[in-house]
Amino acid sequence: MEVLIKIIQLLLSLSILVVFHEMGHFLAAKLFRTRVEKFYLFFNPWFSIFKFNFKGTEYGLGWLPLGGYVKISGMIDESMDKEAMKKPPKPYEFRSKPAWQRLIIMLGGVIVNVLLAMVIYIFLLFSWGESYLPTTEANKYGISVDSLGMEMGLREGDKIISIDGKVVEDFGQIPITLILDEANYILVQRDSMIMNVPIPDGVLGKLVKHRNPDFISARFPYVVEKFGENSPAEAAGMQVGDRLIQLNGQPMEYFNEYIHQIPKLKGEDIEIETVRGSDTLVFAFAVPETGVIGVYRVSPDKFFAFNTRDYNFFQAIPAGIVKGFKGIGNYLKQLRLLFSPEVKAYESVGGFGTIASIFPGEWDWERFWRLTAFLSIMLAILNVLPIPALDGGHVMFLLYEIVARRKPNDKFMEYAQVVGMILIFALLIYANGNDIIKWINGDF
Repeated sequence: MEVLIKIIQLLLSLSILVVFHEMGHFLAAKLFRTRVEKFYLFFNPWFSIFKFNFKGTEYGLGWLPLGGYVKISGMIDESMDKEAMKKPPKPYEFRSKPAWQRLIIMLGGVIVNVLLAMVIYIFLLFSWGESYLPTTEANKYGISVDSLGMEMGLREGDKIISIDGKVVEDFGQIPITLILDEANYILVQRDSMIMNVPIPDGVLGKLVKHRNPDFISARFPYVVEKFGENSPAEAAGMQVGDRLIQLNGQPMEYFNEYIHQIPKLKGEDIEIETVRGSDTLVFAFAVPETGVIGVYRVSPDKFFAFNTRDYNFFQAIPAGIVKGFKGIGNYLKQLRLLFSPEVKAYESVGGFGTIASIFPGEWDWERFWRLTAFLSIMLAILNVLPIPALDGGHVMFLLYEIVARRKPNDKFMEYAQVVGMILIFALLIYANGNDIIKWINGDF
């Protein structure tokens, strides 16, 4: 069921983005009285799921969910309609329009995707506001790290002060800051000492591929909120509100420590010491073969003061626009990492499976729209790359025409379109091939 929900969210998100992207081209073309022959969500080789004509444009739904398209008269595009291009140009055709108008038509989809992301951010801030854990709060009990965090040089209980001299206010932004800024060192407080932790070569590349988002997390006490069904801890006498402090005679105060240790003890008898009011109590029971003792923790917000801000509609507008521009900057940094010999981000490039995996396994409208805004920015930037067959390829040739004051000939444009399509299909095969390998290796 989780997989189905992820797939439905992916298809809905991509459908919204594709329709708005193509609408950007469509509206710009109509603005300059350029005929649009087709407007399709998804591709329709051989047949369409449905189609209808309205005011000279065929609207339809294709069966191949790899995007969508508008077919503009007199334009060399993925349809490769060579016969139409052999005829004398008509006033309503793309090729008859001035270069500046054609440039706006080609940029229409990208512009709409950027604006869509900003509009989504505006309504997200207006509807849900913002909430994050400040790094100063996360340092209250020190951090917890997994094996990759240990390899990076961090230790349990460290308190993060800065990264490359820059204070990161939002604790949740630390992983992305390490990656995007290709950080060299982390300044931490370890016990009573302030020390620099240099990041070893190759670790950032591993972080890009790391499937666990909690390679560092905030530690907090393990206090019982409720019990699961047939909980051996509850059966032994543990109660809601108890704070766990010791396992098998070893001091253990934090939730993350139990999460790591309890599964290793399945089938064994254990003793857990807790604090209840002014009393210290010990409970003995066996860990089930599932490795789960059925003790739900109290939420972290009981221990930390999260920074929250609500926005009225007029406050959300500038904040959403700023958030959109920050998203563009961050994604450009991510693209730069593809060429970084240290990070080797190209090895982690994924296709539709990777995109689907970032959606939650249960329906959450806030997360859905946040991911859709991110994907809208991603679609805009990828489309503006100077690759023939993408919007950016057409823009590149239009800029050449504006500067050189002459068009590239049609034969050259046809060949460029073919080369661009081959390159795009190769990238699709590579990205989705990576997904297949991850699936075989059990990384999804």
